[in-house]
Amino acid sequence: MKELAEQYPRFGSPRLYDFVRREDSYNHKLVERVYREMGLSLRRKRRKRLTRQRRPLVATHAMNEEWAMDFVTDSLASSRHVRILTIVDVFTRECLVLEADTSIGSLRVIRVLERRIAERGKPLRIRCDNGPEFTSRAILAWAIEQKIELVHIRPGKPVENAYIESFNGRLRDECLRASWFRNLFDARRQLARWRDHYNHERPHSALQRRTPHEFALAFASASLCSAEVGRVASNTGPSPHTPLPAHIGAHYDEACRMIS
Repeated sequence: MKELAEQYPRFGSPRLYDFVRREDSYNHKLVERVYREMGLSLRRKRRKRLTRQRRPLVATHAMNEEWAMDFVTDSLASSRHVRILTIVDVFTRECLVLEADTSIGSLRVIRVLERRIAERGKPLRIRCDNGPEFTSRAILAWAIEQKIELVHIRPGKPVENAYIESFNGRLRDECLRASWFRNLFDARRQLARWRDHYNHERPHSALQRRTPHEFALAFASASLCSAEVGRVASNTGPSPHTPLPAHIGAHYDEACRMIS
């Protein structure tokens, strides 16, 4: 046994037993016991497991309070895999990003986020999983610089990012399974068309059967009216038929432009 262990230093007891059995009919339990008593057991490197504190879902009360992002994988007609970066606003349920490519790294994710932030504004926090694109030093440093909180869910707990998981299910059921992408450009074109339909035409049950765009506009209008009522120190709101003042109308137009 010792000679075999010196000759094959990376063999464990089951494989050494196969060699010993050729010479004599020893019981495998005996071989295992002798193997351990002689101190021949191999050291096994334990895999380091990532640990995260549980961060439960928190109810959002405004736009850009929390975004959720994840990846979805599909294939083209050539059987080449394509990755789709999905980002949604948790409060309005709007699909903010559907970025498709054969490979999307952390630097690409940062560029996509910066482009969307320039159009819509900065979120307070972004919820995501522990993929290498979301845990790299580049994106962690970017989040600290932008003062955006990155909320990483616990490994193996997709329910902690339920909003994006629900959206990904709709995306796969209504678009990916119903479409055939000839190439990458065709995939981007069809994804852009479905995203526009999802935001502007498809009613959402969680938004009282309104589209995400309609819900966002209604929330922006209500927020501006509430702010104006508080500014003039009045305990009565404007009647439904009262036209908005010029300065409120300008802000409302700006909000509509930002949402669209």
